[in-house]
Amino acid sequence: MTSTPAPALVDAHHHLWDLVETPQPWLDDPDLTSIRRTFTPDDLRATATQPVAGRQLHSTVVVQCMPDVPETEVLLALAARDPLIQAVVGWADLTSPAIGDVLDRLLAGEGGRYLRSLRHLVQGESDPGWLQRADVERGLEAVLERGLHYDVLIRSHQLDQAIRLAERFPDLPQVLNHAGKPSIASGELGDWERQLRLLAEHPQVVCKVSGLITEADHETWTTSDIRPVWDVLLSAFGPERLMFGSDWPVANLAGGWNRWAATVDELLNGFAESEIQAILAGTATAFYRLPSAEETLEAP
Repeated sequence: MTSTPAPALVDAHHHLWDLVETPQPWLDDPDLTSIRRTFTPDDLRATATQPVAGRQLHSTVVVQCMPDVPETEVLLALAARDPLIQAVVGWADLTSPAIGDVLDRLLAGEGGRYLRSLRHLVQGESDPGWLQRADVERGLEAVLERGLHYDVLIRSHQLDQAIRLAERFPDLPQVLNHAGKPSIASGELGDWERQLRLLAEHPQVVCKVSGLITEADHETWTTSDIRPVWDVLLSAFGPERLMFGSDWPVANLAGGWNRWAATVDELLNGFAESEIQAILAGTATAFYRLPSAEETLEAP
């Protein structure tokens, strides 16, 4: 008799880095001293103990930090070795004429089958139309042609770029990282909400409920600070287009994995099981083409 697996919790957005193997110069910022060390999958396992809606962590999506291909290769090789990691969001230079060849090499290399999406740190680009550049759009065509998806990393003032991207690429599945980084600490959410709702009108776009606690006051935030953003996301996207992500270990700057998980658990109170399933596993499983919990359990 086959037992029914427990409902799964998917962490759709976290990072890993080995500072010897993949240096992270961005961690030289003095404000980031507390996370300036190596973080491994076993560290995540040891940390992520708080259940959400009765679900324990089952599988994850690891996301690039550095704009270089070697880091992506390291993450893909790690996914090939560690069953916790079921998908990788990597990086390749979208502006390069050789983007197609680079993606083909990544897909054919070790762990290449785990590459499901690309991401660029658009939040750090000063060009207000970076995502609309001709060379970037050519690169995104190469992403689309290979059946890959795109993770949109922007700040709230760049949401207009994400809207135009969605308009230009209706067939490219896109996921907005960290809900577009609303300014929770300042409480100024009006412009963010207006543009987020425009973005949500595009059905190929989904959204990660992640990275919110680091946009709040790191020391004093409470669930009540997060709830206004949560309510807008639910209204704009609906549960079926939202996915849980921890943004660990960056989340350690503002309370860590377990505190964020406990907050989401509180926010989900009173939700229907189908809505909980979508936010905690279903949306991420569909977007990143993850195996189901049953398939993972049956794997040799």
